Amino acid sequence: MIRSRRVTTAIAAALLIVMGAGSVFLLRRVDQLRTGATLEEVLYISSPKLLKKASLGYSGLLADIYWTRAVQYYGGTFHAGGGRYQLLWPLLNITTELDPHIIPAYQYGATFLAPKPPNGAGTPDKAVELVEYGIKNNPDDWHLYEDLGFIYYSNLKDYAKASEAFLRGSKRPYAHPFLKILAAQMAQHGGELETARTLWTAVYQTSHDKYILANAAAHLRAVQADMDVTELERLAEVYRQRTGRFPVSFAEMNTAGLLRGIPLDPLGNPYKLTSTGHVLLRKPDDLPFVAKGLPPDYLAPRVPKIQPTD
Repeated sequence: MIRSRRVTTAIAAALLIVMGAGSVFLLRRVDQLRTGATLEEVLYISSPKLLKKASLGYSGLLADIYWTRAVQYYGGTFHAGGGRYQLLWPLLNITTELDPHIIPAYQYGATFLAPKPPNGAGTPDKAVELVEYGIKNNPDDWHLYEDLGFIYYSNLKDYAKASEAFLRGSKRPYAHPFLKILAAQMAQHGGELETARTLWTAVYQTSHDKYILANAAAHLRAVQADMDVTELERLAEVYRQRTGRFPVSFAEMNTAGLLRGIPLDPLGNPYKLTSTGHVLLRKPDDLPFVAKGLPPDYLAPRVPKIQPTD
């Protein structure tokens, strides 16, 4: 019995020594990751699971080391003129696998991955993957949804997904109210007019700030005008298909049963119908944020005039 215990103790001690030696070797390999990484360099151990087991419970410390190396690697590569940033994603992936709650690695890591070279790795899809992993492990941190929305907006030009990301973030505890505004702006920018109207209406109904209310009201008018122009031009095309020509006036469309009365914009001004079936705003300066119905040579004022709501 005593001999059996001694054998067990010896085996456990041997395993502990091996694991300790492996951890020391691992940390030395990590320390060898220099900022001047070349395209031929690879991570000696690229498996986060293996690294976590070898860390002997110090995975948080190891994550900090990898995160520090990721920052140094990005900075060194950038100052050397940029490049493919070949090791950036593996370093960030290992960092966040070792410690899923290291928030700066998601926020700054995404800004390293998303931009095109030489400013970044030019892999916005990896930036999205990184931030989504952060959201999965830190679902109540609204900043991550904000970061995700800006990746879709700035790097991928996917305004619908940007709007969705901002909207998801706006529902998290203590989220900044501006996320609702960003969600509405992205939906409007992407042509999702019904979604934009719903979101701007929610902003208008829930805010108590007179400037936010005025901004929401102005966007709601713009959305309505964009929807009006789209529908009127569709009806003008229906008229053309029936008669072989575009209507010369809205009165003709009334006679054809396509309209009732003269259509007015949200401020009460009649729309203008052109001979080519396009519909224009008569006073576009009064409707900032519109995207449709603008004259071909129109130059929007640099600062839209928005009066605060009483």
